Amino acid sequence: MDYLQLDELPSLRRPTFIAAFRGWNDAGEAATLAVRHLVESWSAKQFAAIDPEEFFDFTVARPLIRITDEGQRDLLWPSNRFFYHQRADAEGDVVLFLGTEPHLKWRAFTETVRDLFQRLDGARLLTLGALVAATTHTRPPPVTGFSTEEELRRRMEGMTISRARYEGPTGIVGTLHDAWRRAGLPAASLWAGLPPYLGDATNPRGALALLEMLDRLFAFAPDLTPLVEASQKFEEQVEAALADNTEMRSYLNELERRIDAGVSEAGTPDLPPAGDLIGDLERYLRQQRQG
Repeated sequence: MDYLQLDELPSLRRPTFIAAFRGWNDAGEAATLAVRHLVESWSAKQFAAIDPEEFFDFTVARPLIRITDEGQRDLLWPSNRFFYHQRADAEGDVVLFLGTEPHLKWRAFTETVRDLFQRLDGARLLTLGALVAATTHTRPPPVTGFSTEEELRRRMEGMTISRARYEGPTGIVGTLHDAWRRAGLPAASLWAGLPPYLGDATNPRGALALLEMLDRLFAFAPDLTPLVEASQKFEEQVEAALADNTEMRSYLNELERRIDAGVSEAGTPDLPPAGDLIGDLERYLRQQRQG
């Protein structure tokens, strides 16, 4: 069965596929925010999508109703969309995949993405992700990653990108990389580490860290000014939320001490005893975002 809804098959030059998924792989929405920034900055054109019917439990990821400018009710389904950007200043083009992690038939979903990659003669798959890590909002988000290409792996190591050593449950990103490995196709991944105490607040600093590393590796150079400004504002909001919170300040000081001592892999210190602190911070950031 063909799950791909193809509007056109663009003529591209060895495109790099850059993919990010909402859900388990996307702490602080950093990965999907990074790809959305690329789509908007490049005015990338959508050319394909994956039919959600076979891959989602709609009682879990419910369709959304939107009222159009004409006053009509429009139904929005969970989306997995492909965009392309032709780079006149480079040898290869880019395909951007902005998705939602599916609930069902992960192997069929993965094969659909891989089939399009091969039809377009893709150069490599590059996934973006974000996870909770032993870091603070006062430090640059640490970036980890890996590559199956030896030359790219050496460049990543030279840029202080720590090699990902995670073992355990995985998301759809893990199944994609397994499929690429089995097929002998080039692939790489970049992950931004985000503070554990920020909860699900949208974190532009994570998106900025991923895009800055992409630019260093592949000379992707869209204007990052909006993300820089959003990151500065975000840090100011967090500082304001924590200004009078002595327990959280104590927690941050201890976490920074561990990072400086090189023991961050031992995990984060226990959160302050008042469990409501994290909820208070999340609510504050949510109110600031809505404002």
